[in-house]
Amino acid sequence: MFEAEASFSDAFGRLILRLSLGVLMLLHGVDKILHPAAIEHISRLLTDAGLPAFLVHGVYIGEIVAPLMLIFGVFSRFAGVLVAINMGFAIFLAHSAELLELTGHGGWQIELQWMYLSCGLVVAFLGGGRYALTRD
Repeated sequence: MFEAEASFSDAFGRLILRLSLGVLMLLHGVDKILHPAAIEHISRLLTDAGLPAFLVHGVYIGEIVAPLMLIFGVFSRFAGVLVAINMGFAIFLAHSAELLELTGHGGWQIELQWMYLSCGLVVAFLGGGRYALTRD
């Protein structure tokens, strides 16, 4: 009986993680669609870092496609990797100056970005679970 409970809680925990990460990241992606100036800003950050501007389209993959994959549980491990890569770029391009800074309340300045990155990695390692459309 304990194994059945652990199996349910494991599967339900993975579902909560996938949905939370997917919905919260998707909101950032929708914002990028609604406010194209954000994409222009990211494009400038890429070129300022010596990277090709076409990489800006990765934002749509990391903040629209991957979150939808997480929400529906389609290739969840791969989607988790995409989110983690997206957040790695975000930290490198927009938040690297804040890596060693704290907020006025003692939190890490980039704790939200790190939470998204680490949750993406957790999904990549654990997979989507029982309540996913595809098992991985």
